Amino acid sequence: MYLIRPDAASALRTPIVKKVLPRYAKAVEDKVNVNFQIAKKIALDLDAVLSPEEMLREHSKLTKKFYEMRHVLDEGKLKIESLENPRFSLLDLKVMIVKEVMKSCDLCERKCHVRRIEGETGECGVGNEYLISTDFTHWGEEFHISPSHTIFFMGCNLHCQFCQNWSISQWYESGQFITPRQMAGRMELKRMEGCRNVNLVGGEPTPNLLNILKTLKLCKANVPVVWNSNFYMSEKTMEILDGVVDLYLSDFKYGNDDCAERLSKVPDYFEVCSRNHMLASKQAELTVRHLILPNHLECCTKPVLKWIAENIRDKCIVNLMDQYRPEFKAMEYKDINRRITREEFKNAVDYAQKLEINYIA
Repeated sequence: MYLIRPDAASALRTPIVKKVLPRYAKAVEDKVNVNFQIAKKIALDLDAVLSPEEMLREHSKLTKKFYEMRHVLDEGKLKIESLENPRFSLLDLKVMIVKEVMKSCDLCERKCHVRRIEGETGECGVGNEYLISTDFTHWGEEFHISPSHTIFFMGCNLHCQFCQNWSISQWYESGQFITPRQMAGRMELKRMEGCRNVNLVGGEPTPNLLNILKTLKLCKANVPVVWNSNFYMSEKTMEILDGVVDLYLSDFKYGNDDCAERLSKVPDYFEVCSRNHMLASKQAELTVRHLILPNHLECCTKPVLKWIAENIRDKCIVNLMDQYRPEFKAMEYKDINRRITREEFKNAVDYAQKLEINYIA
């Protein structure tokens, strides 16, 4: 077992976590079953080849069964060990759907429609191989997440000019190949060693969804899944993640599309990101990260916090992050070529307090 840092040791018993993330906290302590393990028990009656449309209809039906089964399990009226392992499951169906999607990929809102299943690459640079930069026990995440088995996937569908993981996201590294079985073994080991979760990040996990699902199929550990993402996923991907993710750890960067287009080279950001936050808040529990950028309090920080307060205030914890530093190409942009000031950070915190948001800083 790992020794947990002081603020993390009691994190699951703090009022804010008990109030906003109750099921995640129980999953960390093995008091409830994690979502993907339940999804393995939801039987798929597969006696013929399904069309893409039929797959999605069946997925919707089985997702309802998933929530019914989870409720029974959470109530202690049934033990997951007493359930049979079906020949095909809801998790298998998710794999089938993602394989189909990757024939003309629209896993994210870039919707490049390249044949990624055959190894072609689009904006994210990810083909069909399972490539990671590294994975390790991470102590620097939020207090309720650390220690976390963090997997850094190669590639990203955004091109943030200030990315702190730019060598991973923008392919300045080549990455290392790993098989789903190898990664499943690592997840099981890290869980036994005391990691609270598996933390899927990068880069960005979205382009790597197929191999993530294949790994979860093989993983036997009751380990909560943290989806640590820029939240530029398509609605189709959000549907697939329903019944897999236990805690969404989102990155809500911008309060408008102009800043997103200029600094991350991505269109329609606010509409997509806000939509996915709404969906995430209905599927699982949610921690929202907002990295405060210098000179972006009025255009980004306040609009993001205002949207959260008006839409998902009671359904998430907001982490106001003050650790911005100019990385990658940030020095080429006058507005973000410095760290934030104490005054900027104080103004952000004051605004969050005014909105009565559940925040940590």
